[in-house]
Amino acid sequence: MAMVMKAAKASLPFQLAGITPVQLRAMADAGGEILECYRVLGKAGLNIVGEVLRGQGRFYENEHYPSDDVFDADSHAQYYYHAHRGPSAEHGHFHTFLRAPGMPEDVAPVPYTGAGTWPQRAEALSHLVAISMDEYGYPRALFTVNRWVTGDAWYRAADVERMLDRFIIDHAYPSWPVNRWISAMFRLFRPQMAWLLAQRDATVAQWTRRHPQQDVFEDRELDITSWLPISVDVQIEAVRRALAAAT
Repeated sequence: MAMVMKAAKASLPFQLAGITPVQLRAMADAGGEILECYRVLGKAGLNIVGEVLRGQGRFYENEHYPSDDVFDADSHAQYYYHAHRGPSAEHGHFHTFLRAPGMPEDVAPVPYTGAGTWPQRAEALSHLVAISMDEYGYPRALFTVNRWVTGDAWYRAADVERMLDRFIIDHAYPSWPVNRWISAMFRLFRPQMAWLLAQRDATVAQWTRRHPQQDVFEDRELDITSWLPISVDVQIEAVRRALAAAT
């Protein structure tokens, strides 16, 4: 499988120019939420990955954890954790989604005439971003994937960006700290996620031009469509500095 690494050249910290003070304060609050999740887990010697795997039995590559995914019936947000052969520094990653009933009413999948089978109507979920985790249970990167990887429908980056604000898991299964953490990640790294989605569409467009005879959405040679290393601590400090400069 091909891994598109061009986006990994982006620097840390991510540039926050143009982010309004209101948005920055929301990001700062999300950073505090993430640190609080780390604090309460750390007091018991736990971490995010360990929590989502707790009580799930033996860990197998490619299996979903939890086995039935995590779904919020109010927001229609969904996620699961799994691992397979990938970067050596990665333990596994979270895949995140929004199902069609939770989307803005005016969005729809892009037109498609290929041979692949896409979910339809209420089942036409969209993959948002994936969160790569290190062996210590902390996030190390964000990335996006081609459609075939997660079997979703495909929406334009601008429409998926609008979905980001709707991702929230507001219940305690399988772990309240994990659900608070993953929801807060969408607020703290909102600018990076929007950038990754734009890069995702640029990668797909470029691949289509280079391989005009291939169905880009089913091409197993195109796996990861954008990638960006992240650091919670670096992002929180960047937000702090941006807020200080804006006030």
